Amino acid sequence: MDTATNNGKPQSSPLPGLLLLLSATTGLVDAVSVLGLGKVFTANMTGNIVFLGFALAGTPGFSIATTSVALLTFFCGAFIGGRTGQTYGSRPLRQWLVISAMIEAALLWIAAIVSLFFDPKGLGPQWALLSIIGLTAIAMGFRNATIRQLKVPDLTTTVLTLTITGIAADSRLAGGSAPNLKRRVGAILAILAGAAIGALLVTRVGLALPLGVAGLIVLAGTIICVRHPATAVPHAA
Repeated sequence: MDTATNNGKPQSSPLPGLLLLLSATTGLVDAVSVLGLGKVFTANMTGNIVFLGFALAGTPGFSIATTSVALLTFFCGAFIGGRTGQTYGSRPLRQWLVISAMIEAALLWIAAIVSLFFDPKGLGPQWALLSIIGLTAIAMGFRNATIRQLKVPDLTTTVLTLTITGIAADSRLAGGSAPNLKRRVGAILAILAGAAIGALLVTRVGLALPLGVAGLIVLAGTIICVRHPATAVPHAA
């Protein structure tokens, strides 16, 4: 990834640090969706495809409605994220990042407000359940599209299958050079920590706090990131 230069010297990018922070919020959102909204993911669409298959087979505890809403709204969020990247990708990176963070944080905060009217034990009312699923899935779809366009290696912020595969397949024991090992391990630990904290908050406090905290981390982390000089120019992958 190319970075901005200052007096001919390359500058480091603040993106890896930001994306590790965002990875932690994925754990928070997944804790909300899996523990508070029934058997549904709003950040991990691979899991939803599997859950949808279970639901289509009539397996108890899995819902066609909730997984379908998550998939469709995630798709919509990714579409919006793609269009946003096309609009802001040629502008200074800080503009793109701030706009994206504001959109994602707003969606998570609205979901937090809706969750105040929702009963996780009874999974009702239905409008609140589907609204929280939709809002968080749009936010995660939007983020995934943005991260995809930023093209920072080994930091997708939402899925770890290829990250874990890379640690093993590219290890020195396997004959590789173990590239980006710290980054890969950091991504795993970030999502793990977010999930653990999210689980504690969901089970002891409710859904609003982890969603609100996730939005705050997204926005505050981005504001700190864009103070870096490298974000003053357009992003070049």
